[in-house]
Amino acid sequence: MESLSEETPAPWEGLPSWLLGQTAGHAHRLVGDGFSSVDARGYHYRLLATLEESGPASQAALGRRGGIHLSDMVATVNELAGRGLVERAPDPADRRRNIISLTPAGERQLRRLEKRLAECQDELLAPLAPEERRQLTGLLSRLLDHHNRRTGTPQEP
Repeated sequence: MESLSEETPAPWEGLPSWLLGQTAGHAHRLVGDGFSSVDARGYHYRLLATLEESGPASQAALGRRGGIHLSDMVATVNELAGRGLVERAPDPADRRRNIISLTPAGERQLRRLEKRLAECQDELLAPLAPEERRQLTGLLSRLLDHHNRRTGTPQEP
């Protein structure tokens, strides 16, 4: 019986599902490390970017828009508010609810996070030409959209 050599890939190594999973692991590590280098996490970026795009809103609305679960949302808002990156104020229409808004320091942090995220994307996609990057992004978007529609998963921004 012949054993697999290092030159002969295992049968599963050419499967799209395996390749996507392995690449996703690298992407997750690169982005996590990139955000850590500027004292942040992925949820920080998503919340700050959602606030910039949508403006001040309740924690629940921001969580829905940013695809952040409510329990993670509370911790994320607490962390960012503690660092002066967002402000929390009672909603004048419903005092039981808080409205979260982006501060100037939060805008500056968002710019740092966007820069790190772009660097991470470049590192992840380094072997691909610009057109190949656009093509890969389009194909991945199509796959995700297809499976989200099939499962009824809401689209995240």
